[in-house]
Amino acid sequence: MTLPPLPNSAIALGQSAADWREAIRLAGAALVDSGVADASYTDRMVDVIEEFGAYIVIAPGLALAHARPGNDVHREGLAVVTLATPVPFGHPHNDPVSVILGLAVTTPESHVTSVAALANVFNDASAIPAVAAATTPDAVRAVLGATEEAAA
Repeated sequence: MTLPPLPNSAIALGQSAADWREAIRLAGAALVDSGVADASYTDRMVDVIEEFGAYIVIAPGLALAHARPGNDVHREGLAVVTLATPVPFGHPHNDPVSVILGLAVTTPESHVTSVAALANVFNDASAIPAVAAATTPDAVRAVLGATEEAAA
């Protein structure tokens, strides 16, 4: 299982967000900037949290923002946003969040495989602090085991 490519345009480090909505919008903007999804996908990621709560905060300091596949997703993609100051999402144990992963998928099957690949990365307890402390896109890719571009 491998992660989708992670171009520089999908990585935003040391960002500022006033609240979880703004943090999700940063991840959505990175997905849009990298050509993976339209802005409406960002709205759908926010809607998921408003409807189902902070279950997307999957580990201390880590949120996995996503929504169902839809016409606003052009291809599989991942975005990584780190926050200079962590923000609460409303999770009883894993707040506040300093790393937001934005995941866009085109099929339910690719959702399962992408989440499994991310779980393999974040089973290592040092991965979240390493991503949070990353100062370059290459450092983020090194932790995640991701490539910058899709294989030809």
